[in-house]
Amino acid sequence: MTSDTAQTEPVTAETENDHPGDTRNETETLRALIARARVVLWDFDGPICRLFAGHTAEHVAVDVVEWLAGRGLRGLLTEPERQSPDPQVVLRAVDRRHPGSDLVAELEERLTQEELRATATAMPTAYADPLIRTWTAVGSRLAVATNNSPRVVREYLHGRGLTSCFTPHIYGRTQDLQHLKPDPHCLNRALNAMGAAPSSSLMIGDTPTDLFAANRAGVPFLGYARNYRKEKLLRAAGATAVVDSLSTVLDLVRAQT
Repeated sequence: MTSDTAQTEPVTAETENDHPGDTRNETETLRALIARARVVLWDFDGPICRLFAGHTAEHVAVDVVEWLAGRGLRGLLTEPERQSPDPQVVLRAVDRRHPGSDLVAELEERLTQEELRATATAMPTAYADPLIRTWTAVGSRLAVATNNSPRVVREYLHGRGLTSCFTPHIYGRTQDLQHLKPDPHCLNRALNAMGAAPSSSLMIGDTPTDLFAANRAGVPFLGYARNYRKEKLLRAAGATAVVDSLSTVLDLVRAQT
């Protein structure tokens, strides 16, 4: 889950670089990443869909903070944590102070229920569905490696008719919250289960935490940035291959057939 409190129009590679040669170089980098990828690890909220498009993460975060306050636990959070638009910030904060507690388990389940409700109004990322189906059709194996609940991922994929493209390789949040990205735990679980070498895999993510997890797992990374703000964050974190539309990736995968 990522919070999206600011939305601006995405920029193309030409706008960002203003040098056609740079654009060609980035396209060649992207082509090489795709050509090497036998296994593709997808983050969920962002590259596959906008989970909280109609059921905002900010409202969920407020509800979680109020739930804690109603139990006399408002003091568990710092003021920045209480103001965060991302409910996973609250979840992690409580886990740091009471790791493995019943409180954390109850809070995690509450967040999972909110995520499940959000699947009804989640917005598919443009070109994600045909890209997933095309990559599967050409023989690549796909997995989801996410900080969202795996129950939520399965619910969404079932609704889009995409379950067979990923099953059984869906690796998401557990109650061991120290394993959330940027820890590479869910990526390593996917790689181990699929018998895949990190160097022949590819991670698609939309946040710096996705990039950091991929780096720690030794997996090449492709950033998806639906707006300029996200692109700046990814590039500042060190991402060298970033697209603002999955149509670019789809065209390159189709060109391999």
